[in-house]
Amino acid sequence: MAKTKTAGGKNKSILTDKSLSFLKNYINTPSPVGFESGGQKLWMEYIKPYVDSFITDPYGTAVGVINPTAPFKVVIEAHADEISWFVNYINDQGLIYLKRNGGVDHQVAPAKRVWIHGKKGPVKAVFGWPAIHTRLSNPEQKEPQPKVDNLCLDCGARNKKEVEALGIHIGSVVTYEEGFDELAYDFFIGRAFDNRVGGFMIAEVARLLKENNKKLPFGLYVVNAVQEEIGLRGAEMIARRIKPDIAIITDVTHDTNTPMISKIVEGDIQCGKGPSLAYAPAIHNKLLKLVQDVAEKNKIPVQLRTLSRSTGTDTDSFAYANDGCPSVLISIPLRYMHTTVEMLHKRDIEETIRLMYQTLLSVGPKTNLNYF
Repeated sequence: MAKTKTAGGKNKSILTDKSLSFLKNYINTPSPVGFESGGQKLWMEYIKPYVDSFITDPYGTAVGVINPTAPFKVVIEAHADEISWFVNYINDQGLIYLKRNGGVDHQVAPAKRVWIHGKKGPVKAVFGWPAIHTRLSNPEQKEPQPKVDNLCLDCGARNKKEVEALGIHIGSVVTYEEGFDELAYDFFIGRAFDNRVGGFMIAEVARLLKENNKKLPFGLYVVNAVQEEIGLRGAEMIARRIKPDIAIITDVTHDTNTPMISKIVEGDIQCGKGPSLAYAPAIHNKLLKLVQDVAEKNKIPVQLRTLSRSTGTDTDSFAYANDGCPSVLISIPLRYMHTTVEMLHKRDIEETIRLMYQTLLSVGPKTNLNYF
């Protein structure tokens, strides 16, 4: 893929071979809630040439900073963590039972391959599930459904002692094996696009600013926050520390054009049709209008959705931090969220990067976001 230094040309790809290689490695690197350091180190190494300095906090949020001495501060943010499991109980037969670590979906677990991250390194295991022959052997018996308390991992050990000999312990974290892949018509799939695709996109914004020699009249804080999946905790901590004047958050949102999703409830959002902008109490109306104007000016297609009491994203933590921070949410459509085959479109990645990039070129200390 030819490298380009433009973020404005609609027909030109802004993604390079290097950036796509990073995206693949980043998606494939485990970064479970509370244990994000592996992915964070990879992310920091990639973004290092494009920022002036770094901030890290005690729980692992990583921030690349451009113009760190500037008094006016703008944040672009994503979250780095992925849903996972905890080892909770090991029985005498060597089977391993789990607790959720984030909103992991038990219904997609049966027959999946996983990595158990123990003291001696990753251990392969599988979610065992009774064969269909045994499940249906009694026609009067209701077929069992997967639940957290009837799912277990089998790592090949024959007893508890053999499990422990592999370095597996109570509290070991478990991630799915599936990684990055490509489908037809520029679709990508993988686990943890929620929201490491966001971390990728904010890194690409920093890259484009550097390569295009853009000088910003403010300090830019490129924030890759931890622990979003268990309550927006990383964003809550770093927002209090940075005290930004503007926050631009990126996360994933549901593609509602797949079966069993109600557009009446979830709205009409589709992969390949551009980033999604949300209306919600935490979304600052004037900042949202500014982003919409930027999209129109730069011919970037956007889709609209509404959210209720909260956005359910790190936007809420930034909006209500300190004395309040004008915040906006730019989401990328995603199919099959919280599964191992999360699916999104390359074009949406590019358009979301362009929208964040052009928005940064349109805001500054003189931007009037006052309502009165």
